Amino acid sequence: MRLALALVLALAGATPAAAAPVPAFSHVVVIVFENKERGSVLGSGAAPTFDRLARQGADLTRYHGVTHPSLPNYLALVSGSTWGITSDCTSCAVAGPSLADSLAAAGRTWKTYAEGLPRQGFAGPWAGRYAKKHDPFAYFTGAQLDRIVPLTQLQRDLAARALPDFALVVPDLCHSTHDCPMAAGDAWLAQLVPPLLRLPGTAVFVVFDEGATSAGGGGHVAALVAGTVVRPGSRFGGVTGHYGLLRTIEDAWRLPRLGISAKAAPITGIWR
Repeated sequence: MRLALALVLALAGATPAAAAPVPAFSHVVVIVFENKERGSVLGSGAAPTFDRLARQGADLTRYHGVTHPSLPNYLALVSGSTWGITSDCTSCAVAGPSLADSLAAAGRTWKTYAEGLPRQGFAGPWAGRYAKKHDPFAYFTGAQLDRIVPLTQLQRDLAARALPDFALVVPDLCHSTHDCPMAAGDAWLAQLVPPLLRLPGTAVFVVFDEGATSAGGGGHVAALVAGTVVRPGSRFGGVTGHYGLLRTIEDAWRLPRLGISAKAAPITGIWR
């Protein structure tokens, strides 16, 4: 099984990871918001929680989305490629490897916690304020859809000390700030993030999928890292984005580098 997966990864352009100055995280949590340029978030007065996290953790000052619209950015984040997808399609599929495959091959666990998801493994395009286009693992053929669960499961997993190694947290269309003002997402984040910041060895990445411009490909967006492994008040000034975030996770856990993440630099200099 692992030999077969290694062959798939190789054919898709994945390369082995080498040692890098990134700690071996206990957990990684990635929370993705929607469609805001950096200047409309940090220091704008509309997002005090984001501003506080930037002070308590690390600010990734030159983070850019890959392209427009949303879906290709999410695919890039979890697989190192947009797979030629240029729309928010809901019936399209990707027949290639993702971070979920790399984690499984390494004996690590993962889940997507999607707000508004009507039930575990739901594969439909919409449900209330849930949108599949913001749920990237749902697009990969052969994906373990039972690992895609409603956000309400997160509190239960935390209480049971059962948080997976990698967790992707997907707010709904309002709390992601896609359909609602920045204040709605900021208040939601203030409620969600405190218990995550106390977990030993955990990195909590808070990023936006894309901005309102095409700077750097998909806009210059706010991006933060907080948690017990981060030096408070630190900054990473290198040009980075979804591929660099993926590369950082891969280097932390010695996973193969998927697609363009092999050419990206990891996020360094901010870790304890």
